[in-house]
Amino acid sequence: MTATVPPKAPTFLGLPTAPRGVGHLRGDRSFPDAAREALRDGQLRANLGHATSTIRGKRGRVVAELPDWAQLREAGRALKAATMARLDDHLEELERQVTARGGVVHWARDAVEANEIVTRLVQATGTTEVVKVKSMATQEIGLNEALEAAGLDVYETDLAELIVQLGEDKPSHILVPAIHKNRAEIREIFLRTIPGVDPGLTDDPRHLAMAARQHLRERFLRARVAISGANFAVAETGTLTVVESEGNGRMCLTLPETLITVMGIEKIVPTWRDLEVFLQLLPRSSTGERMNPYTSTWAGVTPGDGPQEFHLVLLDNGRTAVLADEVGREALHCIRCSACLNVCPVYERAGGHAYGSVYPGPIGAVLSPMLTGVEDNASLPYASSLCGACYEVCPVAIDIPSILVHLRAEHVEAQEKPTAEALAFRGLAKVMSNPRLWHLTQRAAKLGRLISRGKPTLPNAMPPPISGWTRSRDLPTPPKETFVESWVREHGSGS
Repeated sequence: MTATVPPKAPTFLGLPTAPRGVGHLRGDRSFPDAAREALRDGQLRANLGHATSTIRGKRGRVVAELPDWAQLREAGRALKAATMARLDDHLEELERQVTARGGVVHWARDAVEANEIVTRLVQATGTTEVVKVKSMATQEIGLNEALEAAGLDVYETDLAELIVQLGEDKPSHILVPAIHKNRAEIREIFLRTIPGVDPGLTDDPRHLAMAARQHLRERFLRARVAISGANFAVAETGTLTVVESEGNGRMCLTLPETLITVMGIEKIVPTWRDLEVFLQLLPRSSTGERMNPYTSTWAGVTPGDGPQEFHLVLLDNGRTAVLADEVGREALHCIRCSACLNVCPVYERAGGHAYGSVYPGPIGAVLSPMLTGVEDNASLPYASSLCGACYEVCPVAIDIPSILVHLRAEHVEAQEKPTAEALAFRGLAKVMSNPRLWHLTQRAAKLGRLISRGKPTLPNAMPPPISGWTRSRDLPTPPKETFVESWVREHGSGS
């Protein structure tokens, strides 16, 4: 069986250079506007605060058990960097090994091509429905919507993804898509949307899980096609890996006749030994567990065992463009553990929907703009306090704060006309480089004491364009005297 390859295109490191990412990566409004609305939702903030603090606590305990955690983290970082440096070679090896084991490899330059490939493969089987394993890549390209537009029924089988799908909602977290919902809200969704559900259903987690299991079981047993993502792919053997906590993925990966996997090209590792490192880093950083309850691996097709037709769709969708950025390419090291979301003060208060992209939180603030081009998600690099907590917990040591600053600089440089803020800082630079102007400005700044008086600044207390700054920041009260004035008073001008 031969792999399908897109038409010849310009290359970067031997890879077909795809257009910038499309699909569910571009927000329809800016982060500040969406976050302002989310901050008014007290229930949302309570749900997020409880969930993220619980996950943080679990992660902290299991990471502390490993005396070599720092070494594991450095190994993960080094492996990712080395893999990205030879990504084209590893992908070609993966293609050879998958094909040799009876699978078919398809290359998709963007979301449109990927959706067309998967839709065509599903339609070729003659079925009208598919079951899905939780997959960020398929969310990224909007696969569910594309399949539904083609007249196909799509069933999410991960519990949290099922909750989101039944509630006609969108995921708000990489690991826990329904983190913004509490048990009472989930119960209401199940009572409203699951046919034949017990009207006496309570919000007990066990009862909710049993209701979901009963709803999905029939679909598992009759499914002829399953669609999955992949946490990792091992180049030397053509092996795909999915890690999960519920077992629904195992059902999708073994029962249907046809399995289609959509995988971002950055998910590859060269060898089985490399996989060992990430299978220690990922569960501790994501669910706070020592190992995943279900780790499923498969390679191609095995006669009489599992799916008898396997397709692997290798997705670019802007990734080669990210790879070309010497600073930003580090974002491709992400293993989707979501640890950065759980420690981020901005995410905890604004929630995932405010980011307007399938990738929320700190990693989304860098990955989404890089996949689409910064100007299509220009507000996301500013959705951070740059506190550095995301870097401290990242299991592969991605320097997210530095990438955010890099993207902010790109956005500023892309402006045809300088913004009011840019003009203000240019003026400030001139003032600070001239001692006489600087001292005059310091004296004039004392007038600010009459405005601020040590109290928070009202959003509209200052005229434009200064109000754009004070809308989200307090105007600090100037000191009674400057450092120079204090020095002169204590030591004299000749000291």
